[in-house]
Amino acid sequence: MNRAVLTDNAARRQARPAMSVLIPFFRDDPCDLLQLLDEEAGALESAVEVVVLDDGTNDADLTAGVQARIRAMTLPARLISLNRNEGRSRGRNRLAAAARGGSWLFLDSDMRPDHRRFLWTWADLVAREDPAVAFGGFSLLQAPTDAQYSVHRAMATRGECVPYGERARTPEKYVYTSNLLVRRDVFEAEAFDGTFTGWGWEDVEWAMRVSRRFRVVHVDNPATHMGLDTVEALAGKYEQSADNFARIVARHPDIVRTYPSYRAARLLKKVPALARLRPLMKRAAVTSWVPTGTRAFSLRLYRAALYAEKV
Repeated sequence: MNRAVLTDNAARRQARPAMSVLIPFFRDDPCDLLQLLDEEAGALESAVEVVVLDDGTNDADLTAGVQARIRAMTLPARLISLNRNEGRSRGRNRLAAAARGGSWLFLDSDMRPDHRRFLWTWADLVAREDPAVAFGGFSLLQAPTDAQYSVHRAMATRGECVPYGERARTPEKYVYTSNLLVRRDVFEAEAFDGTFTGWGWEDVEWAMRVSRRFRVVHVDNPATHMGLDTVEALAGKYEQSADNFARIVARHPDIVRTYPSYRAARLLKKVPALARLRPLMKRAAVTSWVPTGTRAFSLRLYRAALYAEKV
């Protein structure tokens, strides 16, 4: 059995929040994010609570630090500490079960608001429009600029840091749990699929299901994704994501067929000896003297070659 230890602050008991901010983490320290969110407490009048999930980190020092931050917060806050990792989908479902607001803001622990009225903007949207699903977008404004992250920065800038008007054209595609508002009744109708394991696609698959029943809107309320990865780390995540990609192909073929990643995988599937070529793609991506644009292209090609086995 996965044991859950709860840490509440003094403000939580009396609060009646309209919105719950749900933050999972695993071995990362969410305290900087919690501090920034808490700076908005005075403008929110207990309309927003924070629920944080430690998904099996088992680091006593980190747990003690997060507990201290939770207790010191002005915003109503709770920490749920698990002794065993449950994974991205099940962890977020557990957070949802603990939320008391009518709308939930899923926010990754490595995000940083891009302005000082971030939570207020979300709370105001809930009060005015109460959308079923809304994505605020993310940027790299505050992200590290080290050379080791240049490939990830190039790929994210091109494919993920997309203006809200462009995101709105294919609303289900640009939905990530890094900065995602979901109304309670929507999540109760369509929760995250706990069969997704490893990394990737569980939020996109969820958005595909939801978009068939509810309106997904995009707004301009971004936060910075601080957690850029090295090429080696990204390649490892792509290797984990292939089975998840196969799941969404099986469940949502009509949508996935329009994605460039699917079309590239289908083309590569026809290439003879692809299994022998795939390591060369990865080698080009990780070679530091190769131009950044070429490395990014090689890494996208490597991902498509992995997916080619699943389409």
